[in-house]
Amino acid sequence: MSEARARENRGMTRSAPSAPLPPPDGGGLPRPRLPSPLQEVREPAFERRGLRLLLKRDDLIHPLVGGNKWRKLVPNLRAAAASGAPALLTFGGAYSNHLRATAAAGRLLGLPTIGVVRGEELAERPLNPSLTRCRADGMRLWFTPRADYRRRREEAYLAELRERFGAVYVVPEGGSNAAAVEGCVALGEELRGLVDVAAVACGTGGTLAGMAAGGPTAVGVPVLRGDFLAAEVRRLQEAAFGGPRGRWRLAEGFHFGGYARTTPELTRFADDFEQRHGVGVERVYVAKLLYALTALAEAGDLPPGAAVAAVVTGTPDPLAGD
Repeated sequence: MSEARARENRGMTRSAPSAPLPPPDGGGLPRPRLPSPLQEVREPAFERRGLRLLLKRDDLIHPLVGGNKWRKLVPNLRAAAASGAPALLTFGGAYSNHLRATAAAGRLLGLPTIGVVRGEELAERPLNPSLTRCRADGMRLWFTPRADYRRRREEAYLAELRERFGAVYVVPEGGSNAAAVEGCVALGEELRGLVDVAAVACGTGGTLAGMAAGGPTAVGVPVLRGDFLAAEVRRLQEAAFGGPRGRWRLAEGFHFGGYARTTPELTRFADDFEQRHGVGVERVYVAKLLYALTALAEAGDLPPGAAVAAVVTGTPDPLAGD
């Protein structure tokens, strides 16, 4: 490891932050587009069953902090600022969308951010484009061994990080906590009365937990392998609301091998959808969501005559990651 990079990873130097910017309701900065647009598309598999498919375009909320990241991060950033903490600290991999969104949102709100990055060996390598963007937005990067990263939910490890960085406000990997869930309630409220079913692809479950509390019957499509998500959604609703809220279920079996995995079949499906509707399909989450809803429609597993909203949580991005 180079001495300069080693010093940085030991916390002895900082990346130069961008100049603090005023909050997004002033200063000429881009304003969030809320409520996000609802766009109907004609899909044969839905029309054959008397269903309507609408795209909830959360990807258009904000040019720098798009998709559900705005809904999940802004409440946390404002809570961090109100707490008086010197910075917000969160976690992610080398290509993490969450880290990039946190860095951008922190810059917009004038709050310093720290990203704990999985993999100490990355400190010896040139920054990839995703981490370069994080640093350009003022995020301080801390590369940690993978064994330590696996402890990211343990209070003892969080205490070690607070000893190193001060009384930081901690946001979990993916941004899903009680504040994020409460921020996603508005997503459900924007859809209530307009659609019968709202569906979203799920990584950590925070968007589903909040959306279900605020709106119509919700369907979550897990993009990771494993059966942990239902318990996690229940835990998040307990943390945010003190108990279960709303009606929701998971449509499992559409992860295509696991996180960020794909197959030729899924690729063909996403390419075809893009060409027919002129809407870019993000491949880690949104492609699996749309594929799952199409399969549910064809199987008669959606309410007859229902209007179904698919939440578009992001746009295609060559830097996409966890």
